[in-house]
Amino acid sequence: MEKLKTKILVTISAAIVLIFVFAGGFIYGRKFPQNLVITGASNIEPTVSSTADFSVFWEAWQKLNDNFLNNAKITGQKKVYGAITGLVGSLNDPYTQFFSPPDGKKFEEDVKGNFGGIGAEIGVQKGILTVIAPLKDSPAEKAGLKSGDKILQINSSSTYEIAIDEAVSVIRGEIGTVVTLTISREGLNKPKEIKVRRDKIIVPTVDLKMIGDIAHIELHGFNENSNKLFYEAMNEGLSKGAKGLVLDLRDDPGGYLDVAVELAGWFLPKGSLVVKEESKIRPTQEFKTDQDGQLKDFPLVVLVNGGSASASEILAGALRDIRKIPLIGEKTFGKGTVQELISLTDGSMIKITVAHWVTPAGTILESEGLKPDFEAKLTDDDIMAKRDPQLDKAIEVLKKEMAAK
Repeated sequence: MEKLKTKILVTISAAIVLIFVFAGGFIYGRKFPQNLVITGASNIEPTVSSTADFSVFWEAWQKLNDNFLNNAKITGQKKVYGAITGLVGSLNDPYTQFFSPPDGKKFEEDVKGNFGGIGAEIGVQKGILTVIAPLKDSPAEKAGLKSGDKILQINSSSTYEIAIDEAVSVIRGEIGTVVTLTISREGLNKPKEIKVRRDKIIVPTVDLKMIGDIAHIELHGFNENSNKLFYEAMNEGLSKGAKGLVLDLRDDPGGYLDVAVELAGWFLPKGSLVVKEESKIRPTQEFKTDQDGQLKDFPLVVLVNGGSASASEILAGALRDIRKIPLIGEKTFGKGTVQELISLTDGSMIKITVAHWVTPAGTILESEGLKPDFEAKLTDDDIMAKRDPQLDKAIEVLKKEMAAK
């Protein structure tokens, strides 16, 4: 299948273990004069309507210069960066963030480089730093972190109002060192400390297990190899007599958008709408399948939970909206936004949320997530006893689908 020209990463922008790829590339800001003096202006841009009185900013600036005890130790540029940080913070969007030139350079190095991590993806839910999903066999999973854990402290420092990228920076570190996370979890009477030893993270992608004549395929991420590995796993399943498929997207934090579209192309008729991107800065874009839908009539159910995010939600939403494929498990995370990294003239950067994803039936993924058609819980007791009532429910529903075929 022809590749989409632009790789768009729709995973949580604060992945601890992998490289970030942001949709759409970079947009360079307008070059304002380096020495700009404004008095009593209501807005820098006269063409932009605003009710803000900008003179109050300069009044506060002058009062700080005149009265702050240690003002001589603080440069004007540092105050400017602080002001921009506050401006970005006023948007109340955990994925929009300002980077000063040194922080921006470090961020780019992190995006391109290799680093030690714990193998978990984090996001923000209701203002609280939250584990979206620990990766399979990762240090985070082995240490006992679970999807939905609320991270209250990192190395005894509070995470209250912490930016995601700042949290990621603290959690990352030299391979072999330990980071201590204080978490709260439903069912725990008090916060719990979990120590995780950082390591080089190898991300799994696809696992196949046959359950009678049912193929159970676990998809752990949407990376460049996912489509090929899914094809190989599905071929193996068919060769072993598979007559139905449980597509397991639990604890799959997402990845590339084009991979979600490619995978949807196995199950949907050619030309089917998979997702729409609605943005302020460009016309609405529609992403459609261009495969022949080789499995478009194959019996299928999809497993999801609170760790299913972004690309997982896009795929699951499209399958349900177009083919009425039942979703089984728990409500998904609700991460459906796109961030772009915009460079400013002095080397500083702003990472801005510029768009959100909408399923074919019109569901806005951000915050809402997807509610399962058949709810099934997986408790700590189930895990200890090696039970999987969610998978059991998926097989039950799938067998009815298979019988109907």
